[in-house]
This record gives sequence, C-alpha cells and structure tokens, in this order.
Amino acid sequence: MRISLPAAFVAAVLLLDAFLHLSWWVWPAADPRALSLALLNFDTPFTARVLAPLIVMLAVAALSVIAVSLGRGGRLAKAVTVALGGGLLARAELGLAWAFGLGTDTSTPFHWLNLLLYTPLCVALAFTTGVVLMRALSNHE
Repeated sequence: MRISLPAAFVAAVLLLDAFLHLSWWVWPAADPRALSLALLNFDTPFTARVLAPLIVMLAVAALSVIAVSLGRGGRLAKAVTVALGGGLLARAELGLAWAFGLGTDTSTPFHWLNLLLYTPLCVALAFTTGVVLMRALSNHE
C-alpha cells in the first residue's frame, strides 16, 4: 500500500514547517523580535521551550496523516488527523479576518505573509486533510 498524494502533500508541508522551526532553534535569527512580529504578529521567543513542542506536534501530525492514509494508526491517528484538520480550518478562518485588517496592521510583513501564504496554505491543507480522512472512512465501510 502506498501513501496517497493528498497525505504526502500534507505530511510534506508539516515536515517542512517542522524543519523551519528546527532551523530557528539551531540557527537563531539576528533579530528574533522582528522575525516573531513578521511571522506571528506578536512578540514571542524562539526558544527551545517554545519550538520543541511545535516541532514534535508537527511531526506527530505528519506521521498521523501518513498512518491514516495507509489505513494504520487506528483511532489515535484519526483523532490527531481530525484535530489537525480542525486546527487548520480555524487558522484559515482567523486568517481571513486578518486579511480584512481585523486585529492586524495591513502595512506589516505579517499581513502580506498571511494574505499570500499562510491563509491559502491553511485552506489547502484543511481541504486536503479532509480528503485523506474521507478516503480513510470510505475504505473502511
């Protein structure tokens, strides 16, 4: 059995994101505050305490999507994948509010990253995660 293309897409994006978080841990930015404001729209430290759990969560989510795609992992993998899809959908909805300038300054790098990258990617990932779950459900009926 092979990993489905939708699952491979979701897992690849999540693992790339995990790698980016790891790189910020290993090679700290010259100006962590500016990076934080540009990426997140608020000031947060890029420390092991913040990054390590994110890296683990992204890797676990990627592995869960792959497991579900392969018909493995049971209820736990499905629950993690459902939570991932819900989280992505919530982030996409919040991103749409930010895209219209609600709660964010439209002149910041974050606004443009949100508008051109984060929100469209979250919409695509949420949809694709749903495809993985629907295929898994249809294979077990």
